[in-house]
Amino acid sequence: MQKKSVEEAVTSLHDLSAVDLIAGYRAKQFSPSEVLEDLLAHVAAWEPHLKALYAFDPDSAREAAKASTARWSGGEPSGALDGVPVTVKDNIATKGVPVPLGAASVKLVPAEKDAPPAARLREAGAIIFAKTTMPDYGMLSSGLSSFHALARNPWDLSKNPGGSSAGAGAAAAAGYGPLHLGTDIGGSVRLPAGWCGLVGLKPSFGRVPIDPVYVGRVAGPMTRTVDDCALMMSVIAKPDRRDGMSLPAEPLNWKGLEKSPRKLRIGLMLDAGVGLPAERPVRDVAVKAAKAFESAGSVVIEVDGILTRDMLDGLDNFWRARMWDDLSKLNPAEQEKVLPYIFRWGESGAKLSGVDVIRGFNQTMAIRNAAAKLFCELDYVISPTAPNVNYPAEWASPTNDPMRPFEHICYTVPWNMSENPAVSLNGGFDDKGFPIGVQIVGRRFDDIGVLGMAKAFEGLRGPQKPWPKPPAK
Repeated sequence: MQKKSVEEAVTSLHDLSAVDLIAGYRAKQFSPSEVLEDLLAHVAAWEPHLKALYAFDPDSAREAAKASTARWSGGEPSGALDGVPVTVKDNIATKGVPVPLGAASVKLVPAEKDAPPAARLREAGAIIFAKTTMPDYGMLSSGLSSFHALARNPWDLSKNPGGSSAGAGAAAAAGYGPLHLGTDIGGSVRLPAGWCGLVGLKPSFGRVPIDPVYVGRVAGPMTRTVDDCALMMSVIAKPDRRDGMSLPAEPLNWKGLEKSPRKLRIGLMLDAGVGLPAERPVRDVAVKAAKAFESAGSVVIEVDGILTRDMLDGLDNFWRARMWDDLSKLNPAEQEKVLPYIFRWGESGAKLSGVDVIRGFNQTMAIRNAAAKLFCELDYVISPTAPNVNYPAEWASPTNDPMRPFEHICYTVPWNMSENPAVSLNGGFDDKGFPIGVQIVGRRFDDIGVLGMAKAFEGLRGPQKPWPKPPAK
């Protein structure tokens, strides 16, 4: 039998889960400072290729790791994530760091304070060593940006990591530590999670307070394991008065993820109802996931998608008008800096009437009603996360057409508008070894149940491919 090399036999510190890092700190097997130095060396090998980070601050991170190391040495950690390296998406404010929203048109003004989820992470002792990149105003499923360098997918550098939590997806898949915080208004956590082979949770609306708040917008974890996702949720899912739509405090057991699929009613949604059709490898992976639950005792029935053309076009109109509201306030020089794809899309919102926009917004209520009816008969829904396996890194979206910008979000966006929790996790790979995401959706507020189903699927799915390694020098 061939012997494994030291590198293969011992998991690198940067590849350890947050759960394992905390256990290792507690057992004094290694320190936060040792973990951070290993992580920084790994980032140095990957980042020239990925361009996943913004506001990378190794010096401040070293100071935070030194303080955490002292606390662990004294047996007095400050919180559930003390010493764990974390990244936070560009659009989630961290004190003293400008929030460019991925757009060169935005004035760079340092944030006065941490946004709610960033504040909770810091209070728990997490080391925020960098922000992560995103496209202009978060309105693309892509790593393309007028402000940040082009982010790429570590599984295949010629491919897109997805978005708008683009840098977070790339960073997590490449092993820039275990915990990454993204945001999701139409799939922006789950889509890059699917294309990068990760666990990405869109919590129930209001579960994780956020600032600024907006219809359907949530913050959520992007991790390599379900347990890490739950650990991160245990920290960030706490009320904050800055979010007038946050849910009240609730004693949720984020460690209680053991869940039997037996006798659960699961809907298999292969056709989203509108948008790009699922490619054959994507469809096959979703079917395989459903069959795995069926073999574990679930009752699986195929269901129709709930999204219609009117719903998707209505959302498009509503968001175009919202985007033009922002763009119209810029002077001509600032407008020139906006990504042309985004400007062309947003500018078309100027031609919409007030009635057009209201009709578009009202489609959010239609989606909400359709989702509620669906879950009258079902416990969970399984679907693809995205209809396509991958697309070029340089494209703004899977269609690369600003007049058809949302044809790929039809499996994900309904659950933002309906407020249901939904998680994407890797379901398998295509014949070239590229990851394909599966989405599990639950009833409103059943975040624990959704993660429990994801945890069950991790066991049913079996071993995964090794995570990608940095290109050779």
